[in-house]
Amino acid sequence: MQTEGSEVVRSMAADTRGKHRISAALKRLEQEADSLEEELEQLENMETVSGVCNTIFNDVESRPDPLLPITNGPTNPLWDRWFEGPNDKSDCKCCIL
Repeated sequence: MQTEGSEVVRSMAADTRGKHRISAALKRLEQEADSLEEELEQLENMETVSGVCNTIFNDVESRPDPLLPITNGPTNPLWDRWFEGPNDKSDCKCCIL
């Protein structure tokens, strides 16, 4: 008889641990649901992304790039001769042009 009584006690202890695990899992799920609800509320209150992107784009477009020099034309007009073809193509002896 003691074996039956001890088995009942063991099964009750197992149930207690099972209940604790289930309640812990439920609590964790409730916390996750709460955090997801808070995140959804924050997303609903945010400005649309396209509006923010347009603002940033306009701001970036209006400022010159600090790493690029501002030139209105070529800094040295003699450099242009390297990028232009010859004036008279009959004088050119290269096979590319």
